[in-house]
Amino acid sequence: MERRRFLADSGLGFAGLAASAMLADDGIVKADSPDTHARRHFKPAAKSVIWIFLSGGYSHMETFDPKPALTKYAGRTYAETPYPNPVESPLHRKRFRSVPAEEIDVRDVYPKIYPMQVGFRKRGTSGIEITDWWPHLSDCVDDISFVRNMWTTDNDHAAENQMHTGRHRLDETQPSIGAWAHYGLGSINENLPRFVVLGGPTRTDTRASIDSYYLGPEHAGVPLQLDPGNPLAFGKRQPRQSADQQRQEFELVSELNRLAADEFPHDAQLEARIRSYELAFRMQAAVPEAVDLSRETASMKTAYGIGTKETETAGRRLLAARRMVERGVRFVQVFPSPYGKWDSHQQLKTNHTKMCLSVDQPVAALLKDLKQRGLWDDVSVVFCTEFGRTPGLEERSGGTTGRDHHPNGFTIWMAGAGIRQGFVHGATDELGYHALGEGHYVTDLHATVLHLLGLDNTRLEIPGRKRLDIDRGAVIGDILTSPPTPA
Repeated sequence: MERRRFLADSGLGFAGLAASAMLADDGIVKADSPDTHARRHFKPAAKSVIWIFLSGGYSHMETFDPKPALTKYAGRTYAETPYPNPVESPLHRKRFRSVPAEEIDVRDVYPKIYPMQVGFRKRGTSGIEITDWWPHLSDCVDDISFVRNMWTTDNDHAAENQMHTGRHRLDETQPSIGAWAHYGLGSINENLPRFVVLGGPTRTDTRASIDSYYLGPEHAGVPLQLDPGNPLAFGKRQPRQSADQQRQEFELVSELNRLAADEFPHDAQLEARIRSYELAFRMQAAVPEAVDLSRETASMKTAYGIGTKETETAGRRLLAARRMVERGVRFVQVFPSPYGKWDSHQQLKTNHTKMCLSVDQPVAALLKDLKQRGLWDDVSVVFCTEFGRTPGLEERSGGTTGRDHHPNGFTIWMAGAGIRQGFVHGATDELGYHALGEGHYVTDLHATVLHLLGLDNTRLEIPGRKRLDIDRGAVIGDILTSPPTPA
């Protein structure tokens, strides 16, 4: 093996293509550069996105889509109500793809109706109904667009990956929504990643939720810890090495890699490695400052619920998310709670009382904070989960207090840049079972987010990779403040 190839493949490089990376970010790139496939297609409505994901599947009926019919007909079967039996609807098969045989996995068709576990009322001047578990978010309802007719196909927690990649676990894995945003857009801040992850991925088997796959490793999410002393794994200078020594080392490696890049100009792995080392070098100073919440005022931390046991974790992550977009990070994916915490097969009332408390104040604080800092017109916020919960009582193992997974209809919401305020789009049926009409598969949400950033999801193509129509999705135009504007 030639010496220069050895040096390139052994991971020593960092800056040989730094100039081309910066040119790509400015839109000045070679015809064969990956960045040319994803320049902005029209004028963006947002500069950044904060994507808040609640792992486990919150109940849409007990959060943002109240269904009083559940209480009225509690204890009866679907067939004993005046409404069509939702299990007999053709939508049931269309929006349900079980891995086991259907005669084995019949979890989502529990027929006995379970009543709502919390009260609800109209909120704000818009009169949008949400439940009593959201006292702080209720103050923000006039800023939010709720999408009540989302659906997906995986009835198990692999739906967490599906929510982010658009593909069922039986299909070929696709890049995550954050990776597509990273791929399509240049950086606002050269010293921070374009795609930051806070609090996740929640487990090793949910890595797909932040991964980039065939887009290349440089487009994957970068998980950060909220410890200014060590925010990025392996991202600290060695204790015995001075900053000057490290700079000299990187200068030498830069020169070696320029030689390697000249000889292997189309080596994608080398290019990705060079960019990652270059970014890691710059991040050593920028990331600790960005995650240092001690720089925030005491009143700001209190507003986010920091210092209170129930809201501490979500508050810290969401405040850090604001600091990230404030510094130019394009896509921040936040996991306010650990894997599966919203899963409520039993004790739904106890679980959701606790979990809503943990995020209600911090999320409301984020929305108010974005407004106060003049970021409302720059940042779009997404609030979502992997599926809803069944209208029927889960009766496995003698259960009497919970709901099972439900991919057939659920609610997400958006707020901020480019989003209509105080608006409800779509609906589920009277029992909260099916998303009515065509509804919105998860990639419609992806298309909407990319649209807000100025990207047309139908035009994001990779040579040699076949994307399906379902991967592209369709923009949920009803919740936007304006139609696309040509760039």
